[in-house]
Amino acid sequence: MSETAEPNAKVGHEMGFLDHLEELRSRLFKAVVGILIGCVIVGFYGDEVMNVILLRPALDAHVKLQNIEPFGQAFLYFKVIFLCGIILAFPWVLYQVWGFVAPGLYMTERKWAGRITVITSLCFLAGVAFGYFLLVPSMMSYVSQFANPNIENNIAVGNYFSFLVNMLLASGLIFELPMVTFVLARVGVVSAKLMSTYRRHSIVVILILAAVITPSPDPVSQLMVAVPLWILFEISVVIARFANPKTKA
Repeated sequence: MSETAEPNAKVGHEMGFLDHLEELRSRLFKAVVGILIGCVIVGFYGDEVMNVILLRPALDAHVKLQNIEPFGQAFLYFKVIFLCGIILAFPWVLYQVWGFVAPGLYMTERKWAGRITVITSLCFLAGVAFGYFLLVPSMMSYVSQFANPNIENNIAVGNYFSFLVNMLLASGLIFELPMVTFVLARVGVVSAKLMSTYRRHSIVVILILAAVITPSPDPVSQLMVAVPLWILFEISVVIARFANPKTKA
């Protein structure tokens, strides 16, 4: 029977347990190779990545960084190379995950699941960009302005890097909200109607979350975080309606 006649038919032959293990091993190997290539690229431009990109928010805010460990800077470079290599190889790793899962999906599922892989990568990178260009600079600016004259703000560079990575990862994960909503709507866990019903509650949660994320009591900084979160929520409502059109908002 043709694929047109059976749109929900699975593609390819049924794989055995050992075949699945071999496929998993192959995909993991390719993912690790991609990460290693990303690490090599980042390592080749290590000084540029460190000085031009990672240290820039602190330098622009005139925050002094210091190393307080014997091999602190060396270990910091290794962390930067490894984590930035993962971020650089993130789309490739997702592609390998998709390649492993795809044989077990139906034809109709494969049509949208492949696109999710691409869009998920773009959402994550957009979140990282939002955190780097807006969220982190506003926080570092607040740190530089909030100063006691008897206390000198010399931040350990390792702590600064941990803070930077945590904020960028958090921003990237938050921007995955539309894709998470799409998947949940496809399986019937959420719907556009349900999200619209609790829109007011969601706005309150967004404002609380923005106040927690931003250490500054400045309402402008909090709105700078709350507005994108609210936009992501509204986009998620539209995506839920598209993913499951049977439920009307």
